[in-house]
Amino acid sequence: MRLILASTSPARLALLRAAGVEPEVVPSAVDEPATVAQAERVRGRPLTAAEMVLLLARAKAEAVSGRRPAASEDALLLGGDSAFELDGAVYGKPGTAAVARERWIRQRGRTGVLYSGHWLIDLREGAGTGARLDSGRGKVTSASVQFAADLTDAEIDAYVATGEPLAVAGAFTIDSLGGPFIERIEGDPSTVVGLSLPTLRRLVRACGVEWTDLWSPRRPHDAIG
Repeated sequence: MRLILASTSPARLALLRAAGVEPEVVPSAVDEPATVAQAERVRGRPLTAAEMVLLLARAKAEAVSGRRPAASEDALLLGGDSAFELDGAVYGKPGTAAVARERWIRQRGRTGVLYSGHWLIDLREGAGTGARLDSGRGKVTSASVQFAADLTDAEIDAYVATGEPLAVAGAFTIDSLGGPFIERIEGDPSTVVGLSLPTLRRLVRACGVEWTDLWSPRRPHDAIG
């Protein structure tokens, strides 16, 4: 059984590979700000962080599904998205060094919540594109993240200068250079990376597929070290 990943996130790809899964990566090309803005106009209010990540995860999965051949495939297709919430404000990728630095100054010594949305489409369901667009299973997970209170301005500047926080939700990572600046995590750590592995396992099993069927030919422990 193949897994198609509708995401170009290096962190999600690395997480899946470490868990023994070698997905086919297909960019979704979804206009995220426009998708969120449209949903907010329809609802007449801002989306919550949980609503936003589920909406975008689904949009990414359906965008890729809609471009696949009409014939059914022996594959599952996963869309994912993440956002960070602090004091009721929802943050995605900062995009610029100035914004990333401002966010780190604000969140230093504090605790926020990282949300990750998942949308899984079984490409074996229905031979036509229209049937696929109506299928899928979604789930949002969250984990609280406490940032180090003794983080210095010099450390923040050095971290921002690496460019790493500019392209990740909340302007931080736990599995790379940002890890030493995180004091504590409550919840599934892989949620903070951008993809909850336990949640994905349950979504896969809900499709009638065993998680181990997604393992690449090499054994899982071969993917580490």
